[in-house]
Amino acid sequence: MEKITSRTNEKIKRFLKLSASSSFRREQSLYTLEGARLCFDALLSGEEFSEFYFTERAREKFTRQVDEILKNTQNCFLISEEVADKLSSTASSQGLFAIIKQRQIPLAFDTQLCYIALDGIQDPANLGALSRTAEALGVNGLILYNCCDIYNPKALRASMGAFFRLPVMFTDDLPLLLKNKAIEGMLTVAAVPDRDSEDITKLDFSSGVITVIGNEGNGVSQSVINACMKKAVIPMKGRAESLNAAAAGAIVMWEMMK
Repeated sequence: MEKITSRTNEKIKRFLKLSASSSFRREQSLYTLEGARLCFDALLSGEEFSEFYFTERAREKFTRQVDEILKNTQNCFLISEEVADKLSSTASSQGLFAIIKQRQIPLAFDTQLCYIALDGIQDPANLGALSRTAEALGVNGLILYNCCDIYNPKALRASMGAFFRLPVMFTDDLPLLLKNKAIEGMLTVAAVPDRDSEDITKLDFSSGVITVIGNEGNGVSQSVINACMKKAVIPMKGRAESLNAAAAGAIVMWEMMK
């Protein structure tokens, strides 16, 4: 097994480029993971490891899990603590890193199920948190429209592995998709803080539905609102006009799935 001790090793440079560049991730169809929880979760979820990097300290602490990854990964590298510090994007590195082959679970629509569409979410932490909530509450899939990269390291950390298991669809035309699903009998709802919106706690989510959560600053885009059958608002007390995307999404999904 090769040991890497140089912070300027070509493999280390490539890992860092994958971590930093969404275009390079798309080009290579790869992404990076850091930390024990995500690496082990990826293995258990059936993700395909392209490369695995670990320190001696990490192997001593997580012997069983590291050995399982080593058995299932062809390209494994022992790295020094200095290299681990170079690769790490966290304050305290656990000494475990992986390059994973991109794979999405296809989203196959069922007009009786519940889906969340995300319109222009640009904060990777919000994207990851929304996916984590969606999986936890049993949402049947995510539809992404003009959003940031799901393979951004911040999104992956915030998702806590949800992207390994949650069906995801990318669309270039969310308004058209919503109109087509409405024709098929699904309820389509835009979550917006407008006075003429319906109270989300009083909507009937008993049949198939797609609810849209909007951009952090601008909310749901007007073309998407126009394509939806209903607008829904989260009733709030106090003077706050709106919630951030992750908080609003959690409430919306709870109302959908309760």
